[in-house]
Amino acid sequence: MKNKLLTISLIILVSITLIGVVAVVLILNFNKGDETAEKGPNIDEILESSVDIEEITTNLSGRNFIRVSLKIQTDSKKAAEELTKRDFQVKNLVIQELSEMTAKDFEGKAGKQQFEDSIKAQLNELMQDGKIEKVYIVSYIIQ
Repeated sequence: MKNKLLTISLIILVSITLIGVVAVVLILNFNKGDETAEKGPNIDEILESSVDIEEITTNLSGRNFIRVSLKIQTDSKKAAEELTKRDFQVKNLVIQELSEMTAKDFEGKAGKQQFEDSIKAQLNELMQDGKIEKVYIVSYIIQ
């Protein structure tokens, strides 16, 4: 009777210890996965996979005109090379998008963000060797 009680107690103690070790291992693995996912690419990788779009001057809808420069971040160096080759298509999309906008559309953060998101979506439809991660307005002047 005493021997059975000792055996059962030992089995319970080993089981609890084993469950604790498994829990610690799982928690540590999940935390490592979150840290690597949050880091993302460093600035050198971003610059290597980005393309500068030189200044474009065009009319807005209305009497104003705009000068705008963009930097477009892709997901890889290969995608950046493709985007560089598609420079004329990028300029065409930007000019078409701007022709539908007014100076008031660029007021505030939301208007600029909407323009960036629209260009990103249209360019992603063209891309074959990657995708556009982000479009940045580097400079703009409305007159």
